[in-house]
Amino acid sequence: MQSVTLNNGVDMPILGFGVFQIPAEQTEQAVTEALAAGYRLLDTAASYENEEAVGRAIKNSGVPREDLFVTTKLYVQDAPAEENTRRAFETSLAKLGLDHVDLYLMHQPYGDVYGQWRAMEALNRQGRAKAIGVANFYPDRLLDLIINNEITPAVNQIETHPFFQRADYQDLMREHGVRIQSWGGFAEGRNDLFTNPLLSEIGKQHGRSVAQVVLRWLVQRGVVAIPKSVRPERMAENLDVFGFELTDDQMSAIATLDTGGSLFFDHRDPAMVQWLSARRVNG
Repeated sequence: MQSVTLNNGVDMPILGFGVFQIPAEQTEQAVTEALAAGYRLLDTAASYENEEAVGRAIKNSGVPREDLFVTTKLYVQDAPAEENTRRAFETSLAKLGLDHVDLYLMHQPYGDVYGQWRAMEALNRQGRAKAIGVANFYPDRLLDLIINNEITPAVNQIETHPFFQRADYQDLMREHGVRIQSWGGFAEGRNDLFTNPLLSEIGKQHGRSVAQVVLRWLVQRGVVAIPKSVRPERMAENLDVFGFELTDDQMSAIATLDTGGSLFFDHRDPAMVQWLSARRVNG
């Protein structure tokens, strides 16, 4: 497994296992199988409502805690944001059954972002969150947070896949020491990703699947990826992307697939801002 070093010196595996949209009743088994396959980065969130299942799988896995990199996420908090962020963190930690997380992300760029971030900075200084970062922040919101706060986010987890590549944004993040992490790396199969002629041809040239080509493309760009699967054979396949390398011509060809826009939704859309901001997570 390759790793990347975050802006505070913490090492993070470049490939991990995500549990978004895995039902809580299936999550423990899925994480158990992922750990058995060799994954050591696990990515969950309070809003996924499966932190407890992730925690049970960790506890029963026999994998030493120091070998794991566990990420969870804070959802939008009501005022007082600092106090409620601390409470939300303690709830997540208790559900996971851990005494610290390796990465704590602000899940959405809404609410009292500054109050939430101050509480996260304190958790980082205490060593309870080894690194802190954000998710779904567009450049203006990310730069505002960096400029007006003490700790620069270590990670920004954003939609990144062959049809929305975020290359210019990755360059901006790199300039400020923020690591890009992909969610939706396979675009959930949209735009017929798994049968895309270009990706299929590149896969054929390497004797690899389209999924492996996409993950290799992300890894070569230095993008941390967290593919999800509930099938052990697919988990193993997704992890097996370090034995080949895409050529410069192949990387350039994949760049032509970029549409420059989201295949899901825009976090700057007023209707989406209203919907996500009104949502609350129990616990």
